[in-house]
Amino acid sequence: MGIKCSSAILVCLLLFSCKVQRNIAALPNTPSLVTQGPLWGAVWQQKASEYKALCFQAYNVARIQLDEILKTPHDHPLAVVTDIDETILDNSPYQVHSALRNEEYSDSSWIEWTKRVDCDTVPGGLSFFRYAKSRGVDVFYITNRLEEEREQTLKELQRWGFPDASNDHLILKTAGSGKEPRRAIVAKTHQIVMLFGDNLSDFSAAFDKQPLDKRSDATRHNAPQFGTRFIVLPNVMYGDWEGALYNYRNTLPVLQKDSIIVGGLKKY
Repeated sequence: MGIKCSSAILVCLLLFSCKVQRNIAALPNTPSLVTQGPLWGAVWQQKASEYKALCFQAYNVARIQLDEILKTPHDHPLAVVTDIDETILDNSPYQVHSALRNEEYSDSSWIEWTKRVDCDTVPGGLSFFRYAKSRGVDVFYITNRLEEEREQTLKELQRWGFPDASNDHLILKTAGSGKEPRRAIVAKTHQIVMLFGDNLSDFSAAFDKQPLDKRSDATRHNAPQFGTRFIVLPNVMYGDWEGALYNYRNTLPVLQKDSIIVGGLKKY
């Protein structure tokens, strides 16, 4: 009798547990990979010495490469082109802010953040770009920040002392997110010798809004460029690497995005 009673209780507990788990999964505010994943990335960016080491490594390689480039005479003024966010400025507090509210990125919340002019710098970046300028190389900033963010972006660059932090060297997003047309503007007057970014589209149109397999193919095809002409900074919080997972369908419900991401992972 006691065994039967214990078994019945166990079954009831299991059924209750399953019901609770289903109810939790159905809650609209349940934390997800899409909203909470960036929080873990921000922890790594803010706390891991490995993150800092990778940034220093990228900019150390860049300095060595720039010195080699400058050994050869050039007919046109030289330029380096850099992205801003997660390449020279650290926006991890924004990712923390959004994740704690279980929210995805939005232009309005992002602009609210940039208006604070409260970014830290990415390790090694300020030192490198000051060095490049000291060697006679002009610095251009091509970013997908919006035109309405121009004032606060310039304030942020200027308060840290980044070189060439002026309107004519800051090219913001006015149409599509692709940067090739804006790189072409710089190429009209300068020879671009190096590009810096945390997203592969910062380097070539070959990566613009491509699916996973084509991004991978383009990366292999451009392998000799990485560490020579293309300098990549680490960013696990956001980027086209995430959008490519669900074919850039950014308006999909969060739980559907989660399902697509988990469904595509290797597991055992």
